[in-house]
Amino acid sequence: MEQSNTEEGNGVVDGNVDLPVKKAINFYPPLYRQRYNFVKDLVNKHKPKKVADLGCGNASLIQMIKSHSCLELIVGVDINEDKIGSKRCNLSPVSGDYLCPRDLNLSIILYHGSVVERDCRLLGFDLVACIELIEHLDSEDLARFPEVVFGYLCPAMVVISTPNLDFNPLFPIVTLRDSDHKFEWNRKQFQTWALDVANCYGYSVEFTGVGEPPEDAGNVGYCTQIGVFQRIGAPATKSCGAEQCAEHIYKIAYSVSYPSLQQKQVRKLMLTNEVSRQVQNMRWSYALSLSLLQNGKENRQKTRDPGLLTFPAPVFTELEKLKIEQSPKPFCFGNKFYVPLERLLAYPRVSRLCDSVDTMRALIADTVPLNTDGSAVTVDLRDHSQ
Repeated sequence: MEQSNTEEGNGVVDGNVDLPVKKAINFYPPLYRQRYNFVKDLVNKHKPKKVADLGCGNASLIQMIKSHSCLELIVGVDINEDKIGSKRCNLSPVSGDYLCPRDLNLSIILYHGSVVERDCRLLGFDLVACIELIEHLDSEDLARFPEVVFGYLCPAMVVISTPNLDFNPLFPIVTLRDSDHKFEWNRKQFQTWALDVANCYGYSVEFTGVGEPPEDAGNVGYCTQIGVFQRIGAPATKSCGAEQCAEHIYKIAYSVSYPSLQQKQVRKLMLTNEVSRQVQNMRWSYALSLSLLQNGKENRQKTRDPGLLTFPAPVFTELEKLKIEQSPKPFCFGNKFYVPLERLLAYPRVSRLCDSVDTMRALIADTVPLNTDGSAVTVDLRDHSQ
């Protein structure tokens, strides 16, 4: 069975090992990071929602791409269960993820299993990455690999990287770059295999790579050769029906979900905090303007519309300023300060969290004090503990 892809810095190439036979070639950034950056650039360009990393190892690639806002599901699969769990804590949400939640839900799942086994939970993915994987497959598994990845999973895009044998004479090694490699292909061998797979399963393929050779190296190509496969047309319809749903071969090794504004409680908390912040800014501005007037130190700039006077002052576009100026203004009655919900909705940081006054009212009614008819937030004007 196949093993996971090469660990960061473990191979002669990735670790820039200097042996006495030949001078080592130093890649900057390191070659493994160049490969991961290549996948990251694909995510930036194509905005996939669902990405799978086959042969994910310690999930370093997943760690690198998980911050992309387009992603809703990232899956990693590896045959080595110990390697999967080695750094999975790096995939957990941190405090910043709760303070500034994502717009979309994101789940990350790591599976223990073989990439040449079918599991219907990997159907329907936008991008499948196989980074330094196929050279770890024996001949039997390599024969099954295209049938599973291209024929069964049939993702919109597949990116496969593998060592370029043509580059190997530049390294201080005799045979293969890693002791677990079953083979290493030159450019012609890889391109022949890739074109056959693409033609068989209805894909196009483009060839590129990472790891530039030295200037005097001749025509050896990239150190790592890469094929980017794109599906031609729509895939055959596959649903996770009774028969296919029995194909849950992989074992879940790790699973985590990130907070997002699609989750009602998260959105409610964020909206409550933002409404309270805006109300207190307006209350402070209003109280300051009254104090200046009472002391005979009126300053026209500081006593402009109290809804726009904040500390520190936010930056609005001209359109946002106009929208705020045209909304109902805050007002005071006795010692009570009122901010209309329509006014709050005019602020972009609030409108990002809710699309109407009714939605805002429903989300904040049990945590923020409202006036009798529920049209405005009300606070004590002089209460500095607010």
